[in-house]
Amino acid sequence: MADLHFESALAHRIAPDTTSISIREISERGMIDLRGNTADKKFMSAAKSALGVELPKAPRTSTTFGDVQVLWLSTDQWLILTGRARVTALLGDLRKSLGTIFSLAVDVSDMRSIIRLEGDGVRETLMKGSTLDLISEDYAPGTVRRMRFAEIAALLHVVEQNMIDIYVFRSYADYAWEFLMKAARKGSEVKLFPNS
Repeated sequence: MADLHFESALAHRIAPDTTSISIREISERGMIDLRGNTADKKFMSAAKSALGVELPKAPRTSTTFGDVQVLWLSTDQWLILTGRARVTALLGDLRKSLGTIFSLAVDVSDMRSIIRLEGDGVRETLMKGSTLDLISEDYAPGTVRRMRFAEIAALLHVVEQNMIDIYVFRSYADYAWEFLMKAARKGSEVKLFPNS
């Protein structure tokens, strides 16, 4: 029997040096979709026990503990991020801790591609494909938001002021990559200034 081999949707893509910002794929990250009721104290406690961190309850927020990140997706859904090699063990810990509590925890590591953008002009570049005002104070580091990006569904995670991860469904990865290559091309920079 052949060994399983993971290959990301963008494994064949390398960002050229013709872009004004750094663009690369984050392929080593695993993902778990977790669903449950925040009003259920047993669910919240069991999730914290397995993850080492409380699930964020506030909309569009995230929390981090060690190599585990938790992104708020909705009132009953979170995206758990960790190293790809650790997903199976963490998922096992979650399921064991949750037991018979009404909840769902599923490995969705191959569902999305993650594209990281870094550097001055990241927000302006993303605004070429989105209606979000990414230079407003609403998008501080740690912010998570679902959005329409270049006419496709995407998830935005502001990691740092000038570092943003975009999550797109795997089938749209090539399209999103091509859009970003054109939007970030040197010479096409757009300078925007927030209100004082």
